[in-house]
Amino acid sequence: LVQADLGVAIGAGTDVAVESADVVLVKSDPRDVAAILGLSRATYRKMVQNLIWATAYNAVAIPMAAGITFGTGFLMTPAVAAVFMSASTIIVAINAQFLRRYRRNG
Repeated sequence: LVQADLGVAIGAGTDVAVESADVVLVKSDPRDVAAILGLSRATYRKMVQNLIWATAYNAVAIPMAAGITFGTGFLMTPAVAAVFMSASTIIVAINAQFLRRYRRNG
């Protein structure tokens, strides 16, 4: 289990197996392995969504904060940049909270 990419132990297993596992199945139901894989896929998709959001945000916000729009008369103040940065963090956190709604099929 220690060298595996993902170690799954059944809760009634030995202490060594439970201690070295990444995931412990409490109900000892092997069908829960499918639920683990589904949740990991949903988590990965959510990470990709957050990465895309953060990349798009930074592609726009960093040049604006650096003053690229200065020639047009628009200059972002540090306070406005801080509000936008905080809003971006909140959006990523709220998006991650949607994982709580994950339900396995079946």
